[in-house]
Amino acid sequence: MAREYAEPDVTQATPTLTALLPMRHSSERVPGKNYRPLAGKPLYQHILEALLACAEVTRVVVDTDSPVILEGLEKEYPQVQRLLRPEHLRDGMIPMNDILLHDTAAFPSDYYLQTHSTNPLLKAETISGAIQAFLAGRAEYDSLFSVTRLQTRLYDAAGQAVNHNPGELLRTQDLPPIYEENSCIYIFTRENLVARNHRLGARPRMFEIPRDEAVDIDEELDFKVAEYMMLERIRGG
Repeated sequence: MAREYAEPDVTQATPTLTALLPMRHSSERVPGKNYRPLAGKPLYQHILEALLACAEVTRVVVDTDSPVILEGLEKEYPQVQRLLRPEHLRDGMIPMNDILLHDTAAFPSDYYLQTHSTNPLLKAETISGAIQAFLAGRAEYDSLFSVTRLQTRLYDAAGQAVNHNPGELLRTQDLPPIYEENSCIYIFTRENLVARNHRLGARPRMFEIPRDEAVDIDEELDFKVAEYMMLERIRGG
């Protein structure tokens, strides 16, 4: 169940922003990954601590069905709101938008930021930068998503060049950049989520983040790479 919290005052000058961190207990390709130790602490604690370090975040909400994560939050992060995921939203095939509709209904806020525990290298200053960029551009943009810059030769399934002329051998660093949605940061409103059934509105802003922060753990190799990079960061490498 959700812990007690103060209802946000939507009339205040500074808008409220709730960070949502959804996590399932089970994982098929990397068993127990959300609470598996990475560089000395459970995976979820890395992104959780980054969110808690952001002054722009009004509150952090963890949506989970994991008794391991719920127990860890109660012991070590009492300031984090806990939301037990209902049975009908626990299947791995449930769209994330359905989970976000549930979460945003439980915690009213002007804006929401959603990220994943599988982005452990994402830094607090990068998250803050994304929030500041979104708030500064509210008149022009209605949502934000993070991207990674790609400057490499890309082809579609039919073998057609996507972002370059094969007859002109430019250096990759001279190619026009193309951007990959990296699933690290989404900022949106419940109004758009309900109307479009999507985190992104009609006028989303792309926010580029450093490649070394955009590592996403999806396979066992990703976990090993992320742990190596985190240990290098801790050592100052």
